[in-house]
Amino acid sequence: MFVIYHNPKCSTSRKVLDQIREAGHAPVVIDYLKDGWTRGELWGLFAAAGVTPAQALRVKNTPAEELGLIGADDEATIAAMVAHPVLVERPIVAAPKGVRLCRPVERLQELL
Repeated sequence: MFVIYHNPKCSTSRKVLDQIREAGHAPVVIDYLKDGWTRGELWGLFAAAGVTPAQALRVKNTPAEELGLIGADDEATIAAMVAHPVLVERPIVAAPKGVRLCRPVERLQELL
């Protein structure tokens, strides 16, 4: 089963979702901006994807800089991501072959 943590306003996220469907999968789509994150969920996804909170921090078009998150420690970054879901880079895809932050889109190929 594929799960995509999706932002429908993001063109990269839409492309990844389309490619998953074109490959014949019916993914579970989680609109994380609406549903939010838990601390444990983020830690689990980041660990499985092999990324740090800093690597998964979205800076572009977010309040990351004004919140002082550039260079912040992992706990502060995770806490801010829980409070402001937009701070998580997208899309994140969980699949039988693993979890990846699929930016760029080509990272999805590792999961198909």
